[in-house]
Amino acid sequence: MRLVFLGTPEFAVPALEACVRAGHEIAAVVTQPDRPRGRGQQTAFSPVKDAALRLGLAVHQPERVRRPEAVELLASLSARCMVVVGYGQIIPQSVIGLPPLGIVNVHASLLPRYRGAAPIQWAIASGETVTGVTTMQIDAGLDTGGILLARETAIGPEETAPELSKRLAGMGAELLVETLAGLAAGRIVARPQDPALATLAPILKKEDGHTDWSRSAREIHNRARGFQPWPGAQTVFRGQALTLWKTCPAAETAAAAPGTIVRARKRLVVACGGETCLELLEVQMEGRKRIPAGAFLNGQHVKDNEVLGELA
Repeated sequence: MRLVFLGTPEFAVPALEACVRAGHEIAAVVTQPDRPRGRGQQTAFSPVKDAALRLGLAVHQPERVRRPEAVELLASLSARCMVVVGYGQIIPQSVIGLPPLGIVNVHASLLPRYRGAAPIQWAIASGETVTGVTTMQIDAGLDTGGILLARETAIGPEETAPELSKRLAGMGAELLVETLAGLAAGRIVARPQDPALATLAPILKKEDGHTDWSRSAREIHNRARGFQPWPGAQTVFRGQALTLWKTCPAAETAAAAPGTIVRARKRLVVACGGETCLELLEVQMEGRKRIPAGAFLNGQHVKDNEVLGELA
Protein backbone atom coordinates (compact mmCIF):
# COMPACT_ATOMS: atom_id res chain seq x y z
CA MET A 1 0.00 0.00 0.00
CA ARG A 2 1.21 3.53 -0.73
CA LEU A 3 1.63 5.36 2.58
CA VAL A 4 2.76 8.66 4.02
CA PHE A 5 4.27 8.26 7.49
CA LEU A 6 4.12 11.15 9.98
CA GLY A 7 6.16 10.72 13.16
CA THR A 8 8.94 12.21 15.24
CA PRO A 9 10.08 10.41 18.46
CA GLU A 10 11.94 7.17 19.10
CA PHE A 11 8.58 5.53 19.87
CA ALA A 12 7.64 5.89 16.18
CA VAL A 13 10.77 4.30 14.70
CA PRO A 14 9.70 0.62 15.09
CA ALA A 15 6.40 1.44 13.36
CA LEU A 16 8.19 3.00 10.38
CA GLU A 17 10.58 0.07 10.14
CA ALA A 18 7.69 -2.40 10.36
CA CYS A 19 5.85 -0.69 7.49
CA VAL A 20 8.95 -1.00 5.31
CA ARG A 21 9.46 -4.67 6.26
CA ALA A 22 5.82 -5.39 5.45
CA GLY A 23 6.39 -4.17 1.88
CA HIS A 24 4.44 -0.93 2.00
CA GLU A 25 5.53 1.83 -0.34
CA ILE A 26 6.48 4.83 1.80
CA ALA A 27 5.86 7.82 -0.48
CA ALA A 28 7.34 10.17 2.11
CA VAL A 29 8.16 10.55 5.79
CA VAL A 30 6.99 13.76 7.47
CA THR A 31 8.65 14.74 10.73
CA GLN A 32 9.20 17.82 12.86
CA PRO A 33 11.87 20.34 11.84
CA ASP A 34 15.37 19.85 13.23
CA ARG A 35 15.66 21.35 16.71
CA PRO A 36 18.50 22.29 19.07
CA ARG A 37 18.98 19.52 21.64
CA GLY A 38 21.19 18.66 24.59
CA ARG A 39 23.46 20.81 26.70
CA GLY A 40 25.26 22.23 23.70
CA GLN A 41 21.98 22.99 21.93
CA GLN A 42 23.34 21.48 18.73
CA THR A 43 20.80 21.10 15.92
CA ALA A 44 19.75 17.45 15.77
CA PHE A 45 17.55 15.26 13.59
CA SER A 46 14.47 13.60 15.07
CA PRO A 47 14.78 9.84 15.62
CA VAL A 48 12.29 9.30 12.78
CA LYS A 49 14.34 11.42 10.38
CA ASP A 50 17.46 9.44 11.28
CA ALA A 51 15.59 6.19 10.58
CA ALA A 52 14.06 7.46 7.34
CA LEU A 53 17.44 8.53 5.95
CA ARG A 54 18.91 5.18 6.94
CA LEU A 55 16.07 3.47 5.07
CA GLY A 56 16.53 5.67 2.00
CA LEU A 57 13.14 7.37 2.31
CA ALA A 58 12.17 10.89 1.26
CA VAL A 59 11.83 13.25 4.24
CA HIS A 60 9.76 16.44 4.56
CA GLN A 61 9.78 18.76 7.59
CA PRO A 62 7.09 21.42 7.30
CA GLU A 63 7.04 23.96 10.12
CA ARG A 64 3.25 23.59 10.30
CA VAL A 65 1.43 20.72 8.60
CA ARG A 66 -1.75 22.79 8.36
CA ARG A 67 -0.16 25.41 6.09
CA PRO A 68 -1.43 25.38 2.48
CA GLU A 69 1.94 24.41 1.01
CA ALA A 70 2.19 21.40 3.36
CA VAL A 71 -1.37 20.27 2.57
CA GLU A 72 -0.63 20.64 -1.15
CA LEU A 73 2.50 18.51 -0.78
CA LEU A 74 0.62 15.76 1.06
CA ALA A 75 -2.15 15.79 -1.55
CA SER A 76 0.40 15.43 -4.35
CA LEU A 77 1.77 12.24 -2.80
CA SER A 78 -1.51 10.38 -3.53
CA ALA A 79 -1.20 8.04 -0.56
CA ARG A 80 -3.92 5.44 -0.06
CA CYS A 81 -3.48 5.78 3.71
CA MET A 82 -1.47 7.91 6.11
CA VAL A 83 0.05 6.79 9.39
CA VAL A 84 0.65 9.05 12.40
CA VAL A 85 2.81 7.95 15.35
CA GLY A 86 3.74 10.71 17.80
CA TYR A 87 4.08 13.34 15.10
CA GLY A 88 3.69 16.25 17.49
CA GLN A 89 1.23 18.43 15.60
CA ILE A 90 -2.55 18.34 15.35
CA ILE A 91 -3.63 16.99 11.97
CA PRO A 92 -6.11 19.42 10.34
CA GLN A 93 -9.28 18.39 8.56
CA SER A 94 -7.73 19.52 5.27
CA VAL A 95 -5.24 16.65 5.65
CA ILE A 96 -7.58 14.13 7.31
CA GLY A 97 -9.76 14.07 4.20
CA LEU A 98 -6.93 13.34 1.75
CA PRO A 99 -6.25 9.55 1.85
CA PRO A 100 -9.07 7.17 0.78
CA LEU A 101 -8.45 4.84 3.74
CA GLY A 102 -8.03 7.71 6.19
CA ILE A 103 -5.25 8.31 8.69
CA VAL A 104 -4.27 5.58 11.15
CA ASN A 105 -2.81 6.63 14.50
CA VAL A 106 -0.88 4.37 16.89
CA HIS A 107 -1.71 5.47 20.44
CA ALA A 108 0.05 4.10 23.54
CA SER A 109 -3.00 3.36 25.68
CA LEU A 110 -6.22 1.39 25.63
CA LEU A 111 -8.48 4.12 24.28
CA PRO A 112 -10.60 5.88 25.35
CA ARG A 113 -8.43 5.85 28.50
CA TYR A 114 -5.46 8.20 28.60
CA ARG A 115 -6.17 10.38 25.60
CA GLY A 116 -3.46 12.98 25.11
CA ALA A 117 0.26 13.57 24.84
CA ALA A 118 1.62 11.44 27.72
CA PRO A 119 -0.41 8.22 28.03
CA ILE A 120 2.49 6.00 29.10
CA GLN A 121 3.65 8.35 31.83
CA TRP A 122 0.21 9.00 33.29
CA ALA A 123 -0.81 5.33 33.20
CA ILE A 124 2.17 4.41 35.39
CA ALA A 125 1.87 7.49 37.59
CA SER A 126 -1.81 6.68 38.18
CA GLY A 127 -0.98 3.18 39.37
CA GLU A 128 -2.42 1.26 36.43
CA THR A 129 -1.41 -2.39 36.19
CA VAL A 130 -2.63 -2.90 32.61
CA THR A 131 -2.24 -0.75 29.51
CA GLY A 132 -1.75 -1.35 25.80
CA VAL A 133 -1.73 0.11 22.33
CA THR A 134 -4.62 1.14 20.09
CA THR A 135 -4.82 1.87 16.39
CA MET A 136 -7.51 4.42 15.58
CA GLN A 137 -8.81 6.51 12.70
CA ILE A 138 -7.82 10.12 13.25
CA ASP A 139 -10.64 12.66 13.36
CA ALA A 140 -10.73 16.33 14.35
CA GLY A 141 -10.79 15.60 18.11
CA LEU A 142 -8.04 14.74 20.59
CA ASP A 143 -7.62 10.96 20.23
CA THR A 144 -11.39 10.61 19.78
CA GLY A 145 -11.48 8.72 16.46
CA GLY A 146 -12.88 5.26 15.89
CA ILE A 147 -10.91 2.31 17.29
CA LEU A 148 -9.52 -0.14 14.73
CA LEU A 149 -7.56 -2.66 16.82
CA ALA A 150 -6.22 -2.79 20.39
CA ARG A 151 -3.82 -5.01 22.30
CA GLU A 152 -3.19 -4.98 26.04
CA THR A 153 -0.23 -5.80 28.25
CA ALA A 154 0.53 -5.83 31.98
CA ILE A 155 2.62 -3.04 33.49
CA GLY A 156 5.44 -4.46 35.63
CA PRO A 157 5.36 -3.32 39.29
CA GLU A 158 8.79 -1.65 38.91
CA GLU A 159 8.55 -0.79 35.21
CA THR A 160 9.45 2.79 34.30
CA ALA A 161 8.08 4.95 31.51
CA PRO A 162 11.12 4.47 29.22
CA GLU A 163 10.98 0.70 29.72
CA LEU A 164 7.25 0.50 29.00
CA SER A 165 7.59 2.88 26.06
CA LYS A 166 10.09 0.55 24.41
CA ARG A 167 7.77 -2.43 24.80
CA LEU A 168 4.70 -0.56 23.58
CA ALA A 169 6.59 0.77 20.56
CA GLY A 170 7.24 -2.79 19.42
CA MET A 171 3.65 -3.84 20.12
CA GLY A 172 2.33 -0.79 18.30
CA ALA A 173 4.45 -1.54 15.24
CA GLU A 174 3.04 -5.07 15.02
CA LEU A 175 -0.51 -3.84 15.55
CA LEU A 176 -0.07 -1.17 12.86
CA VAL A 177 0.98 -3.72 10.24
CA GLU A 178 -2.00 -5.89 11.17
CA THR A 179 -4.30 -2.87 10.99
CA LEU A 180 -3.10 -1.77 7.56
CA ALA A 181 -3.56 -5.29 6.18
CA GLY A 182 -7.08 -5.41 7.60
CA LEU A 183 -8.01 -2.01 6.18
CA ALA A 184 -6.66 -2.91 2.74
CA ALA A 185 -8.71 -6.12 2.72
CA GLY A 186 -11.83 -4.47 4.12
CA ARG A 187 -11.78 -6.71 7.21
CA ILE A 188 -11.59 -3.92 9.80
CA VAL A 189 -14.29 -1.37 10.52
CA ALA A 190 -13.68 1.40 13.07
CA ARG A 191 -15.86 1.29 16.19
CA PRO A 192 -16.70 4.47 18.09
CA GLN A 193 -15.17 5.22 21.47
CA ASP A 194 -17.34 5.54 24.55
CA PRO A 195 -16.73 9.10 25.78
CA ALA A 196 -18.04 8.17 29.24
CA LEU A 197 -14.93 6.01 29.73
CA ALA A 198 -12.45 8.65 28.57
CA THR A 199 -9.59 9.88 30.75
CA LEU A 200 -6.91 12.40 29.87
CA ALA A 201 -3.10 12.23 29.80
CA PRO A 202 -2.05 15.86 29.31
CA ILE A 203 1.41 16.98 28.31
CA LEU A 204 3.76 16.85 31.29
CA LYS A 205 4.85 20.04 33.06
CA LYS A 206 7.87 20.63 35.27
CA GLU A 207 5.56 20.99 38.28
CA ASP A 208 4.30 17.42 37.81
CA GLY A 209 7.71 16.24 39.02
CA HIS A 210 7.47 18.03 42.40
CA THR A 211 7.16 15.39 45.12
CA ASP A 212 4.29 15.92 47.54
CA TRP A 213 5.25 13.87 50.59
CA SER A 214 1.66 13.96 51.87
CA ARG A 215 0.81 11.43 49.15
CA SER A 216 1.09 7.76 50.02
CA ALA A 217 4.39 5.95 49.42
CA ARG A 218 2.79 3.94 46.62
CA GLU A 219 1.60 7.10 44.85
CA ILE A 220 5.02 8.73 45.07
CA HIS A 221 6.69 5.53 43.87
CA ASN A 222 4.36 5.34 40.85
CA ARG A 223 4.99 8.95 39.93
CA ALA A 224 8.76 8.44 40.22
CA ARG A 225 8.48 5.51 37.77
CA GLY A 226 6.08 7.27 35.44
CA PHE A 227 7.80 10.63 35.15
CA GLN A 228 11.17 9.33 33.98
CA PRO A 229 13.24 10.75 32.40
CA TRP A 230 11.38 14.09 32.61
CA PRO A 231 10.20 15.84 34.71
CA GLY A 232 11.38 13.16 37.12
CA ALA A 233 10.55 13.07 40.82
CA GLN A 234 12.09 16.05 42.56
CA THR A 235 12.41 17.06 46.20
CA VAL A 236 14.70 19.30 48.27
CA PHE A 237 17.48 18.18 50.62
CA ARG A 238 19.36 20.84 52.60
CA GLY A 239 18.20 23.50 50.19
CA GLN A 240 19.29 21.65 47.04
CA ALA A 241 17.24 19.78 44.45
CA LEU A 242 17.30 16.00 44.87
CA THR A 243 16.00 13.65 42.16
CA LEU A 244 14.46 10.33 43.20
CA TRP A 245 15.52 7.90 40.47
CA LYS A 246 14.61 4.59 42.07
CA THR A 247 12.25 4.02 44.98
CA CYS A 248 10.32 1.27 46.70
CA PRO A 249 7.37 1.37 49.12
CA ALA A 250 8.77 0.22 52.48
CA ALA A 251 7.20 -2.34 54.78
CA GLU A 252 7.46 -0.16 57.88
CA THR A 253 5.09 2.61 58.90
CA ALA A 254 5.84 5.90 60.63
CA ALA A 255 3.76 8.56 62.35
CA ALA A 256 6.34 11.25 61.53
CA ALA A 257 5.49 14.30 59.43
CA PRO A 258 5.54 13.54 55.68
CA GLY A 259 9.01 14.12 54.23
CA THR A 260 10.84 13.20 57.44
CA ILE A 261 13.77 10.82 57.05
CA VAL A 262 12.99 8.04 59.51
CA ARG A 263 15.86 5.68 58.63
CA ALA A 264 19.31 6.98 57.72
CA ARG A 265 21.56 4.00 58.50
CA LYS A 266 22.24 1.65 55.57
CA ARG A 267 18.74 2.39 54.22
CA LEU A 268 17.17 5.73 53.32
CA VAL A 269 13.50 5.66 54.36
CA VAL A 270 11.16 8.65 54.28
CA ALA A 271 7.78 9.11 55.95
CA CYS A 272 4.87 9.72 53.54
CA GLY A 273 1.14 10.34 53.83
CA GLY A 274 -1.09 7.90 55.69
CA GLU A 275 1.87 6.81 57.86
CA THR A 276 3.35 4.94 54.90
CA CYS A 277 7.08 4.96 54.15
CA LEU A 278 9.12 5.11 50.96
CA GLU A 279 12.63 3.73 50.61
CA LEU A 280 14.89 5.73 48.31
CA LEU A 281 17.24 3.42 46.38
CA GLU A 282 18.94 5.73 43.87
CA VAL A 283 19.11 9.52 44.07
CA GLN A 284 20.90 12.42 42.45
CA MET A 285 21.86 15.73 44.00
CA GLU A 286 21.68 18.76 41.76
CA GLY A 287 24.82 18.97 39.61
CA ARG A 288 26.07 15.54 40.68
CA LYS A 289 25.89 11.94 39.47
CA ARG A 290 23.10 9.47 40.13
CA ILE A 291 24.19 7.24 43.03
CA PRO A 292 22.86 4.43 45.26
CA ALA A 293 21.20 5.54 48.49
CA GLY A 294 24.00 4.01 50.57
CA ALA A 295 26.61 6.21 48.91
CA PHE A 296 24.35 9.23 49.40
CA LEU A 297 23.91 8.46 53.11
CA ASN A 298 27.67 8.13 53.62
CA GLY A 299 28.64 11.10 51.48
CA GLN A 300 26.10 13.50 52.98
CA HIS A 301 26.22 12.12 56.56
CA VAL A 302 22.42 12.05 56.61
CA LYS A 303 20.78 12.01 60.03
CA ASP A 304 17.44 10.68 61.23
CA ASN A 305 14.64 13.28 61.37
CA GLU A 306 16.07 15.51 58.64
CA VAL A 307 13.21 16.67 56.39
CA LEU A 308 12.87 16.58 52.62
CA GLY A 309 10.83 19.46 51.26
CA GLU A 310 8.91 20.51 48.20
CA LEU A 311 10.47 22.62 45.47
CA ALA A 312 9.59 26.30 45.57
